Amino acid sequence: MTQQSTEPQTVAEDAGEGTRVPAGRGWLDRYFHISHRGSTVAREVRGGVTTFMAMAYILLLNPLILSGKDVAGGTLGQQALITATAFAAALSTLLMGFFGKVPLALAAGLSVSGVLASQVAPQMTWPQAMGMCVMYGVVIMLLVVTGLREMIMNAIPLALKHAITMGIGLFVALIGFYKAGFVHQGEATPVTLGPAGELAGWPVLLFAATLLAIFMLQARGVPGAILIGIVGGTVLAVALNAMNVIDPKQWASGAPELHGSAVSMPDFSLFGDVEFGGWGEVGAMTVGMIVFTLVLAGFFDAMATIIGVGTEAKLADDKGRMPGLSKALFIDGAGGAVGGVAGASGQTVFVESATGVGEGARTGLSSVVTGLFFAACLFFTPLTAIVPGEVAAAALVVIGAMMMMNARHVDWGDRATAIPVFLTVVIMPFTYSITAGVAAGVISYVAIKTAQGRFREIGAFMWALTAIFLVFFALNPIESWMGVH
Repeated sequence: MTQQSTEPQTVAEDAGEGTRVPAGRGWLDRYFHISHRGSTVAREVRGGVTTFMAMAYILLLNPLILSGKDVAGGTLGQQALITATAFAAALSTLLMGFFGKVPLALAAGLSVSGVLASQVAPQMTWPQAMGMCVMYGVVIMLLVVTGLREMIMNAIPLALKHAITMGIGLFVALIGFYKAGFVHQGEATPVTLGPAGELAGWPVLLFAATLLAIFMLQARGVPGAILIGIVGGTVLAVALNAMNVIDPKQWASGAPELHGSAVSMPDFSLFGDVEFGGWGEVGAMTVGMIVFTLVLAGFFDAMATIIGVGTEAKLADDKGRMPGLSKALFIDGAGGAVGGVAGASGQTVFVESATGVGEGARTGLSSVVTGLFFAACLFFTPLTAIVPGEVAAAALVVIGAMMMMNARHVDWGDRATAIPVFLTVVIMPFTYSITAGVAAGVISYVAIKTAQGRFREIGAFMWALTAIFLVFFALNPIESWMGVH
């Protein structure tokens, strides 16, 4: 897709005077091009509400993923994380609505949060990890401004892009199973079902019931299936807890009950808690790989989501170009920085925006409505905190399953494609490292193409990546050989 200096006209905008309203139309209509795109204010509001309902689960899942300890043993408070997640989603989505003027909503990317929790926090403090988010956001904005995004998008094979999404899906699903207590570290095996080969306690059964319920709702095509499943599981958990059916100690994140008022002032204690530097112990190579991994996790998914949702909204022309594409990509990159400063992880465009489009949303007014709902959630964090971790974890597994659906785009009959995809997908969860999965996929792709004598299909950028990832895998032996400790 080649970005043009002038934005293409969509079908609705180029349909002639018959689609336009008289000159006296309101400022809201004029600013968001509502009638030009064949929509109405009512449709935009309905679409915005629908999008919020479809992605509100992020207020529960993001704090769950980022609940671990950093290298110094520090943690991020749940109330502060919920506030940060709601604030960053509200701000970035409002920016997309007012300036991007497209029906796309942003929130903390689960893939980005997964990288922060599993790869960054074990090596850095949380403020330093959020600094990495700001850095990756700036990198994406520079890529958009300079036009390098097209070079990168064209250089990485499509199959590997799908593999990265699938691998992150399995990785996220593994986190969900582990957080719920469904999967444990075994004594005689690396992992096991429950703590001793069987599920233990009512909370994990509630996780399984919630997971099955969400899958059933999705199979029926019920809008907002994830949110409905989480609400239903929470109501059941609260009822069981009130009847003293479950020992409060069995709940991983505390008993599901409200402490005090359901409304409270936002906890902005994480806002601005960002550090740049202090990376001497991890080394420049590691810092560079982390930033690169965050860019991979956030940038490519955003590109595909923006184009996909834009096409669904009939905003793209017959060549796949969309009005405001550069603005949307730039705001998506800015979301990484916004999330880092807020303490909520990088923000990215959510595919759930398609649910609002399905309700008729065509303009940025829909995103404004979604952003305002996220802003309202800032004052209801105690209510959100009632949701048990086991119930919220079910949504992680569902998201993982949805990301795995990219497998349908892979040519499994072509070894040059299937083997790199396989290695990328399985190594991410098996090593608990997204970087390792991407590295294995890139190296194997180049190696197999070389073995087949198909050098011209590789490209200079893939050769450069291969060299970097070879150093990544061999870093410890290289350091030992050079006497570096």
